[in-house]
Amino acid sequence: MIAGLRDRHETVATAESLTAGLLTAVLTTVPGSSAVVRGGFVVYATDLKWGLAGVDPDLLAARGAVDPDVAGQLAAGARDRCAATWGIGLTGVAGPDPQDGVAPGTVHLGLAGPTGVNVATITVAGDRHEVRAASVREAVDLLSGRGTAP
Repeated sequence: MIAGLRDRHETVATAESLTAGLLTAVLTTVPGSSAVVRGGFVVYATDLKWGLAGVDPDLLAARGAVDPDVAGQLAAGARDRCAATWGIGLTGVAGPDPQDGVAPGTVHLGLAGPTGVNVATITVAGDRHEVRAASVREAVDLLSGRGTAP
């Protein structure tokens, strides 16, 4: 996937909440990733979602941080603020407890690109580690064109 982005002269940036930088860390394990990965934001705290990644604070106030539209805005914010071809945004509940009434294992992933923003929602069974690992796999699949977003 990194090689494909490099061959197409495309770049990627991330805005991660529940994965706290894990996606960016995985992307940068690939040799040559510095030509592709522009950067990313770890926006674990809600105020950083709007302060760094540009998520609408009214959306956050109305629906909370774990919402499909938040994932889309995280992705768009990463793309725009890092001047990347693609932006990926992740928000969800890794567990073990629900957050704002949202069940553990609920994950929203946004992918922003040249033609707009798509959002996928997945439900992952397992502990925190399993939820976060599955979230990263899904994000890589989305970026590779194999994921669940349209």
